[in-house]
Formats: sequence, C-alpha cells, structure tokens
Amino acid sequence: MTAIPYWHVDAFSAQPFGGNQAAVMVLDEWLPDETLVKIGGENMFAETAFVVRDETGASDWELRWCTPTYEIALCGHATLAAGHVLLTRGGGDRVTFRTRKSGILEVRRSGEGGEYEVSLPATVTAPGTSDKAAQLMGGNPVAIYRPQGKEIRYHIFLYATEAEVRALEPDIRALGAMGNDQFIATAPGDAGSGFDCVSRVFVPGGGVDEDSVTGSAHSLLTPFWVERLGRNNLRAHQASARGGDLTLRLDGDRAWLGGPCVTVVKGEFYISG
Repeated sequence: MTAIPYWHVDAFSAQPFGGNQAAVMVLDEWLPDETLVKIGGENMFAETAFVVRDETGASDWELRWCTPTYEIALCGHATLAAGHVLLTRGGGDRVTFRTRKSGILEVRRSGEGGEYEVSLPATVTAPGTSDKAAQLMGGNPVAIYRPQGKEIRYHIFLYATEAEVRALEPDIRALGAMGNDQFIATAPGDAGSGFDCVSRVFVPGGGVDEDSVTGSAHSLLTPFWVERLGRNNLRAHQASARGGDLTLRLDGDRAWLGGPCVTVVKGEFYISG
C-alpha cells in the first residue's frame, strides 16, 4: 500500500463546517488519470486537488483537480485550499501552480488570521441566450451572459433581487443532462447586507448538484460585477447551504478572490501499488 499525504480543508471559511470542502493530496509523481478520478470519487467533495513538485522551473508545483466524476480545467476553492496547505506546511508568503488548461495560478497570504488570495484568469462575458437552461433554473432572470470559447460552458443568469436567487429550485436532473455546464445565478446584494453581490452555482453534470463556494464562477463574476457597479474591491456571498464569503478584485486580466481556510482533517490516503 502507498500512503499519500492528505488534507481536508474548508475553503472560504474561518471555521469548520463552512465554505467549500476540498481534499488536497501531495504526490511524489502523477498517478494514472483514471486513478486520480477514482480518488475524487472516493473523496466525494466537489473537488480534490493534486499537487506534484514542478521540475520545469515554471512554478513551484503542478496542480490538477478532479470532481467525483471527471478532471476539470479550473477550480478556485481547491487552489486556495492547496495554497493554504503548502504555505502552512512549508512557510512563505506565496506559492505558484502550473496547470494544464488555466496557466499559472498563485495563492498568497493576505492579512492576518489565515486569510489568502487566489489569482485566477478573469473571464469576461457577453449577453447571450440559454433559453432551455433559463427555464430549468426557474424564476425570471433579467439577462443571460455567456463567455466565448470556453471548454467548460458557463451560464450566468442575472436576477433582480437576492431573494429570487435564494428562492430558486432548479430542475437539477434536467440541468445535469445538458452536460458538464456550470449554471450561475447572481443578483445584487440586499441593501445593508454588507455584500455587493450574491450567487448560487449548480454543476450537476459534473457530480455537484449545488456547489458551496465556487472560485471558478467568481472568475466570471469579478469582472461582471466590477463593470456593473463601477468599482473594484467587492464583497460577495455564495448563498449555498454551507455558505461562503469572498472578497473580489480585478487586476488587469486576473481575478483575485480572497478568504480564509481551515484544516479539518490531516492524515494519509492509501492506495494499492
């Protein structure tokens, strides 16, 4: 049996049982692709992050992510969790990751008390159509936005109020049948809530009916809301059952998402061979 160092981290939360769960596993070398996916299925978190030392010199570590059913191109909360684990383990103020489909990502310490920021490629969206998905999402979205040329398809549904987003009861099974799409419902935060925007995110085709806190979604929502609100440095809330709070800022073509992490479990994961 081979023992792999393993961490269970709640990302975008300062306390256990909040934010979004991620497994982080430090490998000596890459396992077969099908084994990585099987480990993701065994963990049954939205994502498992795998890291291997980057011998090319391009970054500190290579990074890949798996849902319970397949490997994905980008995950924000599991990148934040991986940064938390590696900076806690090895010290320092920043760590970089080379990814297969999302370029070089960075996690850095931000302030006191276990706060971090993760840098993701910012994705700009444009008005689009997604009539079938809008019906399945429910409510009355005032507009639909889509990015162009993304391998994983994203849909942003803009609602008038936070209450509409919180009240949504999408047809999860039918949305899942559309493929590995990410369906993002968003609205301005209520006056006095302290949040500039709220969201909920559904990825049933990827094995995640409703995600708890979604970094990749906020790589779209950061430029989306910065443009609409006319200012930078925003506060966001993802209104899932676990819930999570993020800071958002746009720096050129990078979306910086901020929040704390807490380690819940540290141990070893055993596989044959």
